[in-house]
Amino acid sequence: MPTYSFKIKGMDCAEEISILKKELSPKVGGDETLAFDLLNGKMSVDTFESGITEDELIHIVNQTGMKAIPWQEYQKQVQKQSFWSQHGRVILCTISGLFLVAGFTSHIILKQSSHDFLIYNRIFYCIAILSGGWYIFPKAWLALKKLRPDMNFLMTVAVLGAIAIGEWFEGATVTFLFAFSLLLESWSVSKARRAIGTLVELSPQTARCITDESETKEKPVEEVKTNERILVYPGEKIPLDGIIQKGTSHINQAPITGESNPVHKKEKDEVFAGTINEDSTIEIKVTKESSDTTLARIIQMVEDAQSRRAPSEQWVEKFARYYTPAMMLLAIAVSVFPPLLVGGEWIPWLYEGLVILVIACPCALVISTPVSIVAGLTAAARNGVLIKGGIFLEQSAKLQAIAFDKTGTLTYGKPVVQKIVPMNRKTEEEILQASSSLESHSDHPLARAILQKTKESNLDYSSASEFTVLKGRGAEGVVSDQRLWIGSHRLLHEQKLETQEIHRSIEQIEDSGHSVVVLGDSEIVWGLISIGDEVRESAKAVIQDLQKLDIKELLMLTGDNEGTAKAISDSIDINNYKAELLPEDKVEAVELLVEQYKSIAMVGDGVNDAPAMARSSLGIAMGAAGSEAAIETADIALMSDDISKIPWLIKHSRRTLAIIQQNIIFALGVKVLFLLLAFTGMATLWMAIAADMGASLLVIFNALRLLK
Repeated sequence: MPTYSFKIKGMDCAEEISILKKELSPKVGGDETLAFDLLNGKMSVDTFESGITEDELIHIVNQTGMKAIPWQEYQKQVQKQSFWSQHGRVILCTISGLFLVAGFTSHIILKQSSHDFLIYNRIFYCIAILSGGWYIFPKAWLALKKLRPDMNFLMTVAVLGAIAIGEWFEGATVTFLFAFSLLLESWSVSKARRAIGTLVELSPQTARCITDESETKEKPVEEVKTNERILVYPGEKIPLDGIIQKGTSHINQAPITGESNPVHKKEKDEVFAGTINEDSTIEIKVTKESSDTTLARIIQMVEDAQSRRAPSEQWVEKFARYYTPAMMLLAIAVSVFPPLLVGGEWIPWLYEGLVILVIACPCALVISTPVSIVAGLTAAARNGVLIKGGIFLEQSAKLQAIAFDKTGTLTYGKPVVQKIVPMNRKTEEEILQASSSLESHSDHPLARAILQKTKESNLDYSSASEFTVLKGRGAEGVVSDQRLWIGSHRLLHEQKLETQEIHRSIEQIEDSGHSVVVLGDSEIVWGLISIGDEVRESAKAVIQDLQKLDIKELLMLTGDNEGTAKAISDSIDINNYKAELLPEDKVEAVELLVEQYKSIAMVGDGVNDAPAMARSSLGIAMGAAGSEAAIETADIALMSDDISKIPWLIKHSRRTLAIIQQNIIFALGVKVLFLLLAFTGMATLWMAIAADMGASLLVIFNALRLLK
């Protein structure tokens, strides 16, 4: 069965999400089959287990007072929305405000005792209440029928109570202010939605395709297929992912990777949709259709990330579930018990009970966290850091230790052959040719370095037969009818061919920070190959920044030898390192970190280090822009190879978490303050709703600061 997606009209707050979960979860197999995007008013339902139909889902949603529209149908409707659907809420809120002013004005001009005052005053207030509550009262009625009190129900009871005790002005004021707060809330949430929309706008809508006649033709990007050729002029955005066929240029990749400096690209280099061609005209062969570009995947994952809720969101939702009924009981107790127990007057205590109902509205509390999370995720995506969900955004703020894979993370991952040490009458050429025959089967960085050196030396070789990988140690195979082996210092020990002379030569190579590759047969060692990988210029500064952020342990993990590992760790001042590790050893090292520090991250390439990344609290993949596997496997993907994004990520996550905590404390603080004022008789209905509206707006605007 498929996954259905709907636009949910009326899903304006996290409280509506709770309502939908209560109604849908028992029928679709639990909360895990439901995903919500509050900012876009989108709900997705996985019907694989339940087998529920689209029409049945629409019926259930419509029963709650909200309206479900199939997502594709809604996207078509967006282009032709009616005037009322676009502006109806603003019009009704304006009418409510105008008639509230009219009622208040008649209150001042006409004498209260006159018959005209009673007629005009109440007509004006009645219109203000009906227009302001147009979208509120139907939801309140459905909440009553379902015995499921929500904020709309609380406001409706407060308004009806005010009318019942003759406080028409208070009732009209509460209705207008609540409608106005919902309007402003909708506007502020749409601002966060537009922030995500700016990611979509990064990519052009058309591409300049080269026809078979070598002419150009503009086509919508959706119609461009893979292997078609497109032309991009200087200053233009690249419309689709592809490989440069002709020309060279500097490409501004900041929209995708967050890199501050343009990157020089030449023929056969990869380019991404949404990046900017700065210098020259380039011809590109399209490698991905518009729905599958790196940018499209980023946008999709930012949207999907909203359904992976952060712990703070889950806490707020659970709190609100018990908070609203508890506040209703408190309001009833305040209204009833004082007159019954101490003989107080009914009207004043009923009024204070209504004030408590208004204060009880949890909107400021429940809206602040999801807006903060989405703003944090969007800001990170703009900076080339793709975070898979709010849970991982919060996890980044709590990290106590970080493990780094060496190759490609702390180093550039592009080792080159530094030196060849022939032995037993073998020549450098023989060693390179035989090594390349074996390494032609491998995609390991050290293998690529040997193959590149052989190519530069213009030497020919043929691939080895009977090739076998010796996991974590090297490989063996038959070259020119002779069985050879190639691999690490560990493999040399296993072959029992190490002499004192060979040992001294290996020590010298390893002490210089290089890796050693040994080539030999069953009787002798042919020679040693010294391969060096340059440490990233920013690595030392990044380690220092992380230490300043109070990360308790920084650990480098590598399969390289002890000497190479020590030389690199000394050069970047990292706390600790572990060398000569097999893939399972890396997993074990990460497990030890988890036991000791609980919250740890593993930084690697997202493919070779996948087991260790999966075992960590947080997997961070480097250089994911060109790797689909890295984007898929990691919890957080750094789109560029810029390791300095890791300290930025931790600071950004801590700032996001701080803003969430500020919002929760402020929202609850306002509630407590007005409860105290209500008990002392100093709070009024309009003051309570104004405070609630102000609190909602302040926490939202505080959250939106994360976008800057």
